[in-house]
Amino acid sequence: MTKAESEFSETIVLGGGCFWCTEAIFSSLEGVHTVEPGYAGGESKNPTYEQVCTGKTGHAEVIQINFDPNIISLNDLFRIFFLIHDPTTLNAQGADKGTQYRSIILVNSSQQKEIAQQIKNEIAESQLWDNPIVTEIKDLDVFYPAEISHKDYFERNPEAPYCQNVIAPKVRKFRKIFFDKINKNAKAKIN
Repeated sequence: MTKAESEFSETIVLGGGCFWCTEAIFSSLEGVHTVEPGYAGGESKNPTYEQVCTGKTGHAEVIQINFDPNIISLNDLFRIFFLIHDPTTLNAQGADKGTQYRSIILVNSSQQKEIAQQIKNEIAESQLWDNPIVTEIKDLDVFYPAEISHKDYFERNPEAPYCQNVIAPKVRKFRKIFFDKINKNAKAKIN
């Protein structure tokens, strides 16, 4: 992150299933400086991927997003979050099952919490989803970065079956719906 980027930045932590999927989507947004996959919302200190996958640490797979609120608003990030995953399934996203895949927003301030709750209510009232939204909204305690092998996973492994069958369709759908919000690098990759 450059000095100019750090002067206009805010951070939020989101969990909407597999962090490979959410990282691939949020990293392509205009105004997002960095997206770091990791773990949060649990009890264990310094958890590993293998430990989190057991479901016994209480952590969710999350992404920490550092962004410029002058370019992309927190409201927009939350709206995108609620549209790119199913916030109505408890501890699951598609075939990914377990507490580590739960829908969760971890906030750094009372203002972030208020905006998260407003957007959650807005999406619920829109009846976009047939079932009630189960997304947790809590204060961030600690964010643990994931192992380096998880960083830019989709970008580095586009031929992997999970990337082709799960992540790529979500990324295509996202880019189609939010084309006006994606950065020039992501637009260049669209056929």
